[in-house]
Amino acid sequence: MASDAPSVRREVASVTASPDVEVLEAPSGPQVLDMIAGLDPSPDLLVVDMQMGSMGGMAVCLELGLEESYLDVDHIPVLMLVDRRPDVFLARRSGAEGWLVKPLDPLRLRRAVSSLLDGGTYADDAYRPVPVLVDAASGPGSGAVVGADVSGA
Repeated sequence: MASDAPSVRREVASVTASPDVEVLEAPSGPQVLDMIAGLDPSPDLLVVDMQMGSMGGMAVCLELGLEESYLDVDHIPVLMLVDRRPDVFLARRSGAEGWLVKPLDPLRLRRAVSSLLDGGTYADDAYRPVPVLVDAASGPGSGAVVGADVSGA
């Protein structure tokens, strides 16, 4: 787990920790890369915060991808924690297998971690735009809402 915010590291550790899971924490991108380089075998998963001071999650993810391309290292799936919905584009472009929009929801975090550990991906769609229909009979610009799907389905 890599984040420069101790509260985020604690939250992820408390949700993912179990007797058969060891959670290692790093407060910066360079430190997480150094930590990973010293581990044998490689970690099963990396949860990284996109917004870190010296080297954010996107840079960490890109660096891991570069190392995989020219060194004999195992692939490490990455779950990126993003601050805003538009950051999902950056998480995708960096090669992360999954992303969650903060604030973190423990159930979504567990679901994402489980999916990535099983070899899958995870796309947080909890904050996707909600379609809204406007009553055309009320005229343009009236803002009369006929119905909206707020269930998130």
